[in-house]
Amino acid sequence: MPKFSYSAKNSEGNVKKGAMNATEKKEVIESLKKEGFWVTSLEISKSKKVKTDFFGGFTSVPLKSKMIFSRHLGVMISSGLSLSRALNILGSQEKNKGFQKIIFSIADEVKKGVSLADAMKKYPKIFDNVFTSMIGVGEVGGNLEEILKLLSDQMEKDHKLLSKVKGALIYPSVIITLMIVIGILMMIFVVPKITAIFKDFDAELPVLTRVVLGTSDFMAAHVFLVLGSIVAIVVFVIFFYKTNLGKKLFHKFFIKAPSVGKIVVQLNSARFSRILSSLLKSGVSLVEALRITSDTLGNYYFKTATKQASEDVQKGINLSKVLKKYDNIFPYLLIQMIEVGEETGKTPEILLELANFYEDEVDQVTQNLSSVIEPILMIVIGTAVGFFAIAIIQPIYSLVDTI
Repeated sequence: MPKFSYSAKNSEGNVKKGAMNATEKKEVIESLKKEGFWVTSLEISKSKKVKTDFFGGFTSVPLKSKMIFSRHLGVMISSGLSLSRALNILGSQEKNKGFQKIIFSIADEVKKGVSLADAMKKYPKIFDNVFTSMIGVGEVGGNLEEILKLLSDQMEKDHKLLSKVKGALIYPSVIITLMIVIGILMMIFVVPKITAIFKDFDAELPVLTRVVLGTSDFMAAHVFLVLGSIVAIVVFVIFFYKTNLGKKLFHKFFIKAPSVGKIVVQLNSARFSRILSSLLKSGVSLVEALRITSDTLGNYYFKTATKQASEDVQKGINLSKVLKKYDNIFPYLLIQMIEVGEETGKTPEILLELANFYEDEVDQVTQNLSSVIEPILMIVIGTAVGFFAIAIIQPIYSLVDTI
């Protein structure tokens, strides 16, 4: 979205100069007219291209650190400290050396007259589009401390939400991984020793036993081939997942999968609602807010639908009507509540309520997930153990009967 520099005057002769993000000049004129000003000059700002810091891309900053940074910076600014001094104080207190270097670099840029948003844009891996856009709006609107508090609250909610989801999925992931590893080790090292017993007897083995023994013999004779194939499959899946087709297939599966699908939909709905609410509250236009929000959503279908919604809203279509085309992914409640928000003029407030609602839903589902997953894991493990038991123990009993 372009930034327009303007100069305006009111009926009392007071002059107002500044810059505003807008899709077109008419939007700037209408906005100033509501404040009692008429435009005397208006042109697109020629902003310098922000160069990305190469080494900043290798610095990893936890979400919690950025949350604390935003909260403390907002408190310092509201206390009357200058922006550059507040940044230097926060930099000296930061324990993460990489992040500390970045904060000091931003402070130096601010001292030279560069805006905080433009200085942060040099580190896109740390300060994403949502962060820099809201900071930019806060600087133009003169309410930077409020925007920083809003950002820290949003990141705190994100941190709690993601931690709960990750915590719920760690247990089944570890169990399934260990089961696969133990199964491979048994087929390579344990089963071949049992095979030697059967070879001493000239007896007809059951089909299931012959399949297990044949697989075990192959894996034991081609250990490196088997391990190499497993690594190759894992690498292929990872790379395929990053492709456009891979994202479509995997993300569709995640939405449709039992239990997991509900979490994916509610998680993306909560993130969509909270980020969109924060951007609208900070003064970003709905079109730009939707475009920025689409960049933050993890699921391909939510991301695509939100990006398309941005384009449709720009044409004058209500957001609720646009989202009705995607009722296969967006919950019915979300669409209806946004429609109410449009009618009452309280869309940001309603979006915030929706975000809280879906975050509570995710919290409840993740708490119940372990009770759902545990019996499923027991069935899977029991089936695997039973399969090996039948394949190995059954022929042993047959051999004992023939002796």
